[in-house]
Amino acid sequence: MTDSKYFTTTKKGEIFELKAELNSDKKEKKKEAVKKVIASMTVGKDVSALFPDVVNCMQTDNLELKKLVYLYLMNYAKSQPDMAIMAVNTFVKDCEDPNPLIRALAVRTMGCIRVDKITEYLCEPLRKCLKDEDPYVRKTAAVCVAKLHDINAQLVEDQGFLDTLKDLISDSNPMVVANAVAALSEIAESHPSSNLLDLNPQSINKLLTALNECTEWGQIFILDCLANYTPKDDREAQSICERVTPRLSHANSAVVLSAVKVLMKFMEMLSKDLDYYGTLLKKLAPPLVTLLSAEPELQYVALRNINLIVQKRPEILKHEMKVFFVKYNDPIYVKLEKLDIMIRLASQANIAQVLAELKEYATEVDVDFVRKAVRAIGRCAIKVEQSAERCVSTLLDLIQTKVNYVVQEAIVVIKDIFRKYPNKYESVIATLCENLDSLDEPEARAAMIWIVGEYAERIDNADELLEGFLEGFHDESTQVQLQLLTAIVKLFLKKPTETQELVQQVLSLATQDSDNPDLRDRGYIYWRLLSTDPVAAKEVVLAEKPLISEETDLIEPTLLDELICYIGTLASVYHKPPSAFVEGGRGVVHKSLPPRTASSESTESPETAPAGAPPGEQPDVIPAQGDLLGDLLNLDLGPPVSSPPLATTSVQMGAVDLLGGGLDSLIGGPNFVAPPAATVPASLGAPIGGGLSDLFDLTSGVGTLSGSYVAPKAVGSISMDLQLTNKALQVMTDFAIQFNRNSFGLAPAAPLQVHAPLSPNQTVEISLPLNTVGSVMKMEPLNNLQVAVKNNIDVFYFSTLYPLHILFVEDGKMDRQMFLATWKDIPNENEAQFQIRDCPLNAEAVSSKLQSSNIFTIAKRNVEGQDMLYQSLKLTNGIWVLAELRIQPGNPSFTLSLKCRAPEVSQHVYQAYETILKN
Repeated sequence: MTDSKYFTTTKKGEIFELKAELNSDKKEKKKEAVKKVIASMTVGKDVSALFPDVVNCMQTDNLELKKLVYLYLMNYAKSQPDMAIMAVNTFVKDCEDPNPLIRALAVRTMGCIRVDKITEYLCEPLRKCLKDEDPYVRKTAAVCVAKLHDINAQLVEDQGFLDTLKDLISDSNPMVVANAVAALSEIAESHPSSNLLDLNPQSINKLLTALNECTEWGQIFILDCLANYTPKDDREAQSICERVTPRLSHANSAVVLSAVKVLMKFMEMLSKDLDYYGTLLKKLAPPLVTLLSAEPELQYVALRNINLIVQKRPEILKHEMKVFFVKYNDPIYVKLEKLDIMIRLASQANIAQVLAELKEYATEVDVDFVRKAVRAIGRCAIKVEQSAERCVSTLLDLIQTKVNYVVQEAIVVIKDIFRKYPNKYESVIATLCENLDSLDEPEARAAMIWIVGEYAERIDNADELLEGFLEGFHDESTQVQLQLLTAIVKLFLKKPTETQELVQQVLSLATQDSDNPDLRDRGYIYWRLLSTDPVAAKEVVLAEKPLISEETDLIEPTLLDELICYIGTLASVYHKPPSAFVEGGRGVVHKSLPPRTASSESTESPETAPAGAPPGEQPDVIPAQGDLLGDLLNLDLGPPVSSPPLATTSVQMGAVDLLGGGLDSLIGGPNFVAPPAATVPASLGAPIGGGLSDLFDLTSGVGTLSGSYVAPKAVGSISMDLQLTNKALQVMTDFAIQFNRNSFGLAPAAPLQVHAPLSPNQTVEISLPLNTVGSVMKMEPLNNLQVAVKNNIDVFYFSTLYPLHILFVEDGKMDRQMFLATWKDIPNENEAQFQIRDCPLNAEAVSSKLQSSNIFTIAKRNVEGQDMLYQSLKLTNGIWVLAELRIQPGNPSFTLSLKCRAPEVSQHVYQAYETILKN
């Protein structure tokens, strides 16, 4: 008879009967009673009253009964800690039992009893079991150390269990090695700072030896541990790869994915010229293909991982396109994932095959799948230029089917094709216009309106078409309204005489009759542009548009590298790093691929400019402002040029967030490390408001930031003093700060430390240390600094002008002869003259005041009653500025002549002179 009978009893007064049976002398009756107790416990009845009686049954040689009692004990020890102590003696005794199964059972149960009072009694038995002669006991004890560490980390460290665990990595039994690695990895994850798994070539060798002989879970633990190791050179990486490759043919998909993870990571270190690199690429394809013959759920996980692998190394699967063709009975989630990978693998060689497949998919019955297939045809056109014409004719064939959702998707992707290949396929516009009436989805309507506005000069009745959309303006979605507004303004700029009424109508609809702030703001911008400067409006609205890239949905490279390190885990299915979905930061470590070795390609970024030129070399002039589109703070906020840098002012930042979340790279990013301070006194000037304050109401922002000129704090350091006031209705936390690239490479030298959450209306003052080792790019004006401050509510952008004298360095005193030679060497057209008025100081006072800010007097002469001071200063980026200051005793106006190889610096050096002498 089966054990199901134990679950069917519904008698009352059962506890008393069980109590009597548990204390029976007959072993068989005792066992039956314990089974009944476990059955009651399993269905949720409270049988904790029987605790002492069940614990008495522990004293038995019967393994089955012992297991049942231990099961009961694990469940109730937490609610009855005082009673659980009664069982400690039995544990200690069982840990010395001649039967290794009982020893292991005792140590396993000890690890599962999470009661502080008991843990210290368990240390001695655990220590014995870790050194037990039987490997089964040792492997169980290894896992017990990790469980004990979770209950009381300090105790485990004090008792030296971690060292014993490290010794087990050298154990002769592969399962003991695997469990020791698993336990150490578990402990290391909860304490990222501890260097527990101190891997070296010797220990790696032991792990690789154990890898061939342990169970599949053991192999996964070892492979995951190997993935955290960084080989010292490409030869070691190759040797590890050679020994891991056989795991690719394992029957368990988790082992295969863990092996793929190790190989993908170490391939980074192999040179692409190596024969072995090509061999490895060939070996990686078959196991990944095999994973696709499993059940749909496993296929989906495999496909999500393959999606990452294909983005990192498309060459692995470039000949395997056919396995990603969709089967009729695939679930929709598998179909969509396969489709995505097909597009990523599409190339000139296989595009004909892919297009034939996609055209077939577009006639399927599943609407979501058909939409994705139509969109995929467009993505192929953008990716493989040679196929664009075939893709467009395929899309036109699909439009002729007149199936509503197919037509709408086709129009959306044709818009993208127009963006990618301007002036090539515009002949199809007439066909698109025929289908105007059938469009009912916002995205398709917006795409069609964009096409009509963009190519208005080619469409005779463009104004009628747009007027048709305008009739139901208020019923349209925001996306369509914004597109319609822009399209009509474009039309007006192309055909001003015929469309004046139309543009006035749409501008008044957008600005006066709409509640949507985005639409109103765009309407006002267009209105002002058209009314103040139609030429500028034409340049802005009809500007040449950048071509769209072939892959807009690629994962950002640094995130992709991190996700490759998480192949075979949930992160690789979500395509998000663990920090994005694991609650609480505990145990989440950011991983990255190892750097390429010297034999492979260099990874040094060409755009990072040096922070300072070495002595003896002629420093470069500041690099010019390039294409800022990819830059983090792509702001439209130039500071007002007229504002002096030291005026006390404040700027409300809430409304200036033009990008919305443009600081993603700050979340979980690396902390800035402060280098030795290398510059001069004084804090940064006040933040200056953006140049859009007449368009945006900057007085109703969420947070304010204000500041003013502060006297020098310490020689050799730059700091930025911030005063943050919370004007929001909720608490602000998680502050972070980032600077845009700027003329002198200013960057925060430490994270923004706001120690306590900022309550509403609370103000906090912070001094942020800065350095000059950031990225360099010439700004307009030169001393403009664009800053983003992020917190849990939003990202706030502002720009500030800093006085240049904070960048004058202490070794700026030039030798006399050198000064003369340099003055003659700099061309005369680089000389600039300025007047400093209202300064009643004499030559001595001027010289000493300037020296305190690192402007050094090299020589002083008196010529015809005038004091002439010859001075030099040096900026943090190695640019020298030479000065001649004429002072007429009794006259408060001085004449300043400046010479410099980078003449754009002179104006700001003059302002620094004024600032220093008048403060």
